[in-house]
Amino acid sequence: MIRAKVNRRRVERRAWRVPKLRVNWHALLLPPLVVAACAALLPIGRAALDRPVGALVVEGTFQRVTNVQVHAAAAEALGDGFLSVDLARLRANVAALDWVDTVHVSRAWPDVIRVRLTEHQAAASWGESGLLNVRGELFTTSARHEYAELPRLAGPEGSEREVARLYLAVREQLADAHLTLSTLRMDARGAVEIVLGGGQSVKLGRRDVDARLARFFAVVAPALRAELERIEYVDLRYTNGFAVGWSEQAASTTAQLNGDTRG
Repeated sequence: MIRAKVNRRRVERRAWRVPKLRVNWHALLLPPLVVAACAALLPIGRAALDRPVGALVVEGTFQRVTNVQVHAAAAEALGDGFLSVDLARLRANVAALDWVDTVHVSRAWPDVIRVRLTEHQAAASWGESGLLNVRGELFTTSARHEYAELPRLAGPEGSEREVARLYLAVREQLADAHLTLSTLRMDARGAVEIVLGGGQSVKLGRRDVDARLARFFAVVAPALRAELERIEYVDLRYTNGFAVGWSEQAASTTAQLNGDTRG
């Protein structure tokens, strides 16, 4: 009888040891201590560096705004130190001045505040004492002087942008046609009228103003250029034509060309 040999494996029991943790307390605690020290010293350092503003330097090319106005507008914000001065408030105060278009404010070490500004470029007068810039924005309603060289725009409250848009659209076309603009106005009903530099009135009405302007420059201005001095008005409030009023006669003679319903 053959006996099977059984190999018995002895299970060795090994004792597990808990590994010892080594902590680098120096590396662990140093960063927080440095941060805490910096945080504690920061107010002290800031207070030492936050010296009073030594000078306000105004830069830019401007004629209507004065250095006195800029310094007066900035005085409130300059009450703080060089680092704590509120640049946004300073900028807003200067930007609120009439004629100021853009403002850039910056610090220059160790104690100088620089203000660089540009002025609005007046393109037209508005109403009694307002002025519009080249973007058609009403930037002042209390101009101190009359600007006779500027065209006069007028319209009901809230129509500034639309009237300015029409003016900007017609300005170059007038120059190309060797004409100048004296007045562009919109009445309370929305009807538009242009007065040329020679006093001739161009009536555009309320509807299709852009199309009627195009008709004026494409047809009327070339056809009547030689007779312009004798014209009192041109009425473009017709669907397919225009009418001309002649200034020589007491009762204006109207020549209507291909006209029908006016509106």
